[in-house]
Amino acid sequence: MAIQRMDNVGIVVDDLDTAIAFFTELGMELEGRADIEGPFADQTVGLDGIDCEVAMLRTPDGHGRLELSRYRSPEASEMSPRNPPHNIIGMHRVMFAVDDIDDTIARLRTHGAELLGEVANYENVYRLCYLRGPAGIIVALAEQIG
Repeated sequence: MAIQRMDNVGIVVDDLDTAIAFFTELGMELEGRADIEGPFADQTVGLDGIDCEVAMLRTPDGHGRLELSRYRSPEASEMSPRNPPHNIIGMHRVMFAVDDIDDTIARLRTHGAELLGEVANYENVYRLCYLRGPAGIIVALAEQIG
């Protein structure tokens, strides 16, 4: 048996509208929003009393998807520390290939993104950077240059 594909990456956020604005500014397309609750949700996730709003976004090529979730119940808990360093165990980051890294950074800064280091040149093949977006999400950007 083989995997058919990676369907999506799920991220819990505290402000769904802010996260949607950030990722649509990046270039993702909103597929839709839905409220999720009921026995199937509780059974799937392993929590009782789920009341959650989700938004599904896709990359322009249609192959990558991001599911953003905001829990109304049970209340989401904060990660500690709030903005963990890059080397913490668990979800590492989400990386996107972009056409113009400088323009993308400038646009995302208007949505609260903070550059974690600097834009680096990797062997004259890629320009790379990490930024922190909404809910502390680390987003990596890569612009092919060579």
